[in-house]
Amino acid sequence: MAANNSHLITVCSLLLLFVLPSMAVQPKYHHAPTTPQKKSDVVVEGVVYCQSCKYAGSWSLTGAKTIPSARVSVTCKNSRHQVSFYKAYQADKHGYFYAQLDGFKLSHGVLDHPLQACTVKLLSSPLATCNVRTNLNYGIDGAKLRSEGKVLRSPHYEAVIYAAGPLAFRPETCSNHHG
Repeated sequence: MAANNSHLITVCSLLLLFVLPSMAVQPKYHHAPTTPQKKSDVVVEGVVYCQSCKYAGSWSLTGAKTIPSARVSVTCKNSRHQVSFYKAYQADKHGYFYAQLDGFKLSHGVLDHPLQACTVKLLSSPLATCNVRTNLNYGIDGAKLRSEGKVLRSPHYEAVIYAAGPLAFRPETCSNHHG
């Protein structure tokens, strides 16, 4: 009988070896929870004006009015002076533009930083009465960006905002009554 008990224990042990693993709760392999990557943008903002005839040829914006829907371009070049980013933007109804540089990559080098690499140029004005580009703040040659320490932050988003301009168009002809 001891032999039977020994045989029964062996059979039961073998069954347990095969059955239990299939019944046991298998650990589920989870990847470490992925935290959403923080999106980081580079943004350029500015305002486009119509310069008063009284101050045409100067850098004064005294008496200037904003130009709704004016168009500007942002061009960035890498350290080899090759264009690495270009896009045109349209100002809002107040002449203000907020240009997100989608696709612009901040490299580790200082030379490819937006402050050195990017410029803003005037493209067009929808106003027939004020559509001649001026070089106020280098709107024709390319306005350099400046940092004003503005950063928008939220848990999953960050925008580093640079300023350009203000930029201005002027009327093609200015009458003698200056206005």
